Amino acid sequence: MQDTRALALTFEVSGLPPVKTEALSIFAAGHRQATRVRTLLQAALAAAQRTGWTPLPGPIEVDLVLRCPPGHRTSDASTLLGGVCAVLQDKKRVSTIGLAHLGVLVDVALYDDDRQIRRLSYHEEPAEDFSYQVRVAAVPNGV
Repeated sequence: MQDTRALALTFEVSGLPPVKTEALSIFAAGHRQATRVRTLLQAALAAAQRTGWTPLPGPIEVDLVLRCPPGHRTSDASTLLGGVCAVLQDKKRVSTIGLAHLGVLVDVALYDDDRQIRRLSYHEEPAEDFSYQVRVAAVPNGV
């Protein structure tokens, strides 16, 4: 039987990505990144449903393109990538805090764990309004 699972998923999100800058989980109820987390999860869910995406179990790459007005950079690349990657991995391993406030979004995962990441890329493009593009893709096992 041939595996027909999609090996890459790309989607757009309006606004700014969640930023991971502190020890407090960005999934905690009332966290200052909560709106950004929910927006990313909703966009990922819509893209996954549209394509039939199932979480990737093997090595992956994550690409983030931030679109922002010139001179209005919001944060550094590592905190932006950290926030996006934290949100897109399986959240069931975050057992120290309650996640019920996320509702069905708690089940949105594009891959199992950050340890799968073999390649990361980030770049910025000028735009009138803030938005970003996320791409998650499988990479060959030898990488």
